[in-house]
Amino acid sequence: MTIEEYQNTAQRLRSRLTEQARHYLMDDDEADDAVQDALLRLWQMHERLKLPIDGLAVVITRNICIDLLRRRHRIANIELADSLDNDSDHERIERLMSVVDTLPDFQQTLLRLRHMEGMEMEDLAKLLQMTEPAVRKALSRARMAVRDRYLKTERR
Repeated sequence: MTIEEYQNTAQRLRSRLTEQARHYLMDDDEADDAVQDALLRLWQMHERLKLPIDGLAVVITRNICIDLLRRRHRIANIELADSLDNDSDHERIERLMSVVDTLPDFQQTLLRLRHMEGMEMEDLAKLLQMTEPAVRKALSRARMAVRDRYLKTERR
C-alpha cells in the first residue's frame, strides 16, 4: 500500500472508527486516542497491507478499546479493594491472602503477577517460558486451589 493510499483510507475510515470507539468507551477523548493508536498500528504495517483494510482497522480498533476497558476494570477493582472499610471484608481479604500464602511458590507467583500486578497472559508466558494455554491452565489450577482452601477455612 502506498503512502497516498494509506492517507486516503485513514481519512475515510477515521469517523467510522471513532464512532465505534465511542460506542465501546463512552468517552470522546479516549475514543480519539484509541483510533489514533489503531491508525498508528496500521501505518506501521502499511507496506505489507493491501486494500481494502476496513475490516482490519475495525478489528484493531475494537481490540484496543477492549484492552482499555480491561485496564479500566482492573483499576476499578483495586479502588474498590482500597475503599473497603468494613472489618468483615478486611478479614475476608486477609484470610484469602493467607490461603494464597499456603500455595506452592509457583502458584503464588502466578496469582500475584496476574491479579496484583495485572500482567497479561502473553507477558506471563514469556516470563515463565511457557505457552499461553499452559499459563492459563496453571492459573486456573491455582484459582481452584485458593477457592477450595478458602471454602474449607470458611466452614470451620
